[in-house]
Amino acid sequence: MGVLLQNSGYSQENGCDVDTLKKITTENTEYICFVPFKFKITLCSLWFIDSLSNDHITITHIQDKTMAKLTIDDLQFKGKNVLVRVDFNVPLTEDLQVRDDLRIKASLPTIKKIIGDGGRAILCSHLGRPKGQRVDSMSLKPVAKRLQNLLGKEVKFAPDCIGPEVLNLKKSLKNGDVLLLENLRFHPEEEKNDTTFSKLLAEGCNLYVNDAFGSAHRAHASTEGATNYFDQCASGYLMQKELEYLGGALENPTRPFVTILGGAKISGKIDVISNLLGKADYLLIGGGMIFTFFKAQGMEIGKSLLEEDRVEMAKEVLNKAKDGAFKLVLPEDVLVADKFEAGANTKTVNVDSIPAEWLGVDIGPQTIKKFIQILSNAKTIVWNGPMGVFEIPEFAKGTEEIAKYLAMATEKGATTVIGGGDSAAAVKKIGIANKLSHVSTGGGASLEFLEGKILPGVAIFCLCLLCGT
Repeated sequence: MGVLLQNSGYSQENGCDVDTLKKITTENTEYICFVPFKFKITLCSLWFIDSLSNDHITITHIQDKTMAKLTIDDLQFKGKNVLVRVDFNVPLTEDLQVRDDLRIKASLPTIKKIIGDGGRAILCSHLGRPKGQRVDSMSLKPVAKRLQNLLGKEVKFAPDCIGPEVLNLKKSLKNGDVLLLENLRFHPEEEKNDTTFSKLLAEGCNLYVNDAFGSAHRAHASTEGATNYFDQCASGYLMQKELEYLGGALENPTRPFVTILGGAKISGKIDVISNLLGKADYLLIGGGMIFTFFKAQGMEIGKSLLEEDRVEMAKEVLNKAKDGAFKLVLPEDVLVADKFEAGANTKTVNVDSIPAEWLGVDIGPQTIKKFIQILSNAKTIVWNGPMGVFEIPEFAKGTEEIAKYLAMATEKGATTVIGGGDSAAAVKKIGIANKLSHVSTGGGASLEFLEGKILPGVAIFCLCLLCGT
């Protein structure tokens, strides 16, 4: 019997007694599961208990972090019903038409592989936040219509995601058919990872494929619970691409490796910063979080965004940066406004000269120039979080200029990865998303991945392989 532990804090490789094991498993907040074989996994600190007896266990600290996982190319689909977790959480217009089909298009290679090999693709996804209630405006029916147009073949649509009628639809499928289930989150049991709901979702299916990186950080019924009822679980092509780019950037980047972090709050990025200490050669900081750093240095920040309860945290990061081998780079100047709205009066000031009644809304031109100078030598660039309030045109220049330069860097051979969320929205708005190496489809998932956490929707590929099957 073996036990897989994540971040237990125990790193001795020789072994320990059962009391220590109990202490580890009790204190470990991210305990995963029991598995029967020693194996290797990526992007986390893992300990594997090789053997367990009444008085002794042997624990190995995994160092080389090579993932053993099943992919879509490892499975045989002919004649099989395949439950596919996709990310069809797409925006709809007021008249319930798909406004942006990027995520639907991203799923096509996986769907085509399954049906092309004679499998039957049973797709499941959430859309919006219906909070466990049936909400007509969040139905996936418009998505089924759009997917049908993109595939050029019929996409059957189920009125629910579980139940007798859905099971009959699954059983009626022929090789090459596609069935889209109704919104998973119409049932509160989905987000609760309910066992019964998970079993019903898996019912009538032979194989499981997860191609929804955007939901991989959630241990929900469709991403974790349902996998317990399959012998084989695999990653789809989109999931593989996400792991390849994000994982490659973190674990084996071509250097210099530069990370750009923005966004409103330091609290949302502190774990990313901590994980990147010692990994990135440069860490460029923009967005609203810079003002908490400035406050930690005793500067006047006016009415700029401030997390007062994170000032000490910012001081700790600055102290670590002084002692580290990498360089944390903060802005030299900022754009300030007298109001947080379009049409406000604006001016550029040095970071130590922010007027008391003004607020910072973007990085300044000298900072843009400095950041681009650093980026000009980079071979790997990961960006998560805009440089300013890019939704307001007057406050968007910092984000726009960095985005445009990343497109140029990509053309020159650099690997550029955009970490989803607001960053992805920004590059799409600017119109350069297709000029970058990879734009992640997962906001929260990419952020947790950058933090170094195991994503439940990723871990299952390894565990299904090891358990069995």
